[in-house]
Amino acid sequence: MESKNFLDFRKRLGRTQKELAALLGVSLGAVSSYEQNTRAVPPHIERHILYLISLKQHPNAPFEKCWKMLSCPKEQREHCPAWEFKSGTQCWLINGTICHGHKQKTWREKIEICYNCEVLQRVLRKTE
Repeated sequence: MESKNFLDFRKRLGRTQKELAALLGVSLGAVSSYEQNTRAVPPHIERHILYLISLKQHPNAPFEKCWKMLSCPKEQREHCPAWEFKSGTQCWLINGTICHGHKQKTWREKIEICYNCEVLQRVLRKTE
């Protein structure tokens, strides 16, 4: 996650740096350094802030499940953790999901695909 995205998400959550630090369980210095791009945002913090954004912007959104939206074949979805845990609206949170026909090995590989996927993009869209 780039520092400008981190800052934008903090503002969209309506939190000060101190408040966001408390929500994320990190120090105020950590939040400041993420925003100033002097420290990379760790994967667990990126997941956490995306989750908070999803809750804030769409608390009760009846989104279509990822396997339907992406027309995943039955044999693929039956081996996917998003299907197993019935998390088709938050597949982007779960490592090991089967996207584009294969599992990504790392969070970085996965989230790069997710940022370009309609499933996460609908969650990140600002509501008016």
